[in-house]
Amino acid sequence: MEEKTAPRNRDEQEIAGYRDVLNIILESFDAIPVSRNYILQLHKIMYSHMNNPIAGKTKNVQNYISAVHPDGHTEILFTPLDPFETPEALDRICEEYNRVIGNMEVEPLIAIPVFVHDFLCIHPFNDGNGRMSRLLTTLLLYRNGFYVGKYISLEAKIEQTQDLYYGALRRSQDGWNEGCEDKLSFIKYLLGIILAAYKDFEDRFSIVEVKMPAVDMVRKAVQSKIGRFNKQDIRELCPALSISSIEGSLRKLVKSGEIKREGSGKAIHYVRLK
Repeated sequence: MEEKTAPRNRDEQEIAGYRDVLNIILESFDAIPVSRNYILQLHKIMYSHMNNPIAGKTKNVQNYISAVHPDGHTEILFTPLDPFETPEALDRICEEYNRVIGNMEVEPLIAIPVFVHDFLCIHPFNDGNGRMSRLLTTLLLYRNGFYVGKYISLEAKIEQTQDLYYGALRRSQDGWNEGCEDKLSFIKYLLGIILAAYKDFEDRFSIVEVKMPAVDMVRKAVQSKIGRFNKQDIRELCPALSISSIEGSLRKLVKSGEIKREGSGKAIHYVRLK
């Protein structure tokens, strides 16, 4: 039996906790109701590899959404709810979401971004709000029959479009505390992420649906890439292949002149030549 290695630092602890929650969602999404208590439990699990005394508890200090400008000064962009308002607000958005989904008043693909947006505006935790919002997005998609998060990382998609993410969130937060916000920009952004994930899944399926030698599978994945890419990008498109098979196939494609290798160490990437 293979022994698991304990996380060595904060980054690894955060990743391990995130994966724990993601696995629970993927395996038991239909048994996880949308409620404050369950959200708090998931947050606690997310910090299970760290010594965080407020894991699983709503914030105990006021937090702010801010931006640091090039000259060094910090600008507060948005002030979330006070700590004492937070538990009731979480209850309220869960109840509202469950009501509109239960009554089929609103399409799930509209209700989900609205819920996530309101969650981020409440900013219920001292730490981990962004990661929790991504996990809740996956949970809500699963509960409504959209399973793309099992195959394509929504977290990675959002990470790759951070400027668009923060821009859409900032525009849609304006006026939220007064109840006059326009959530449309955030809804469009999150729907764009979901659509991009499904397109990636379609590309991945087209590569793996026909059985072919590893080098041909990697070649097909490479041909779907424009600009620089790394072996992890290829691995996402070829999940059936081991990392050693992918590395070997990439070496063959470099040798045949189909791609060019650049950089060294962790910075190694490739560029398509044909």
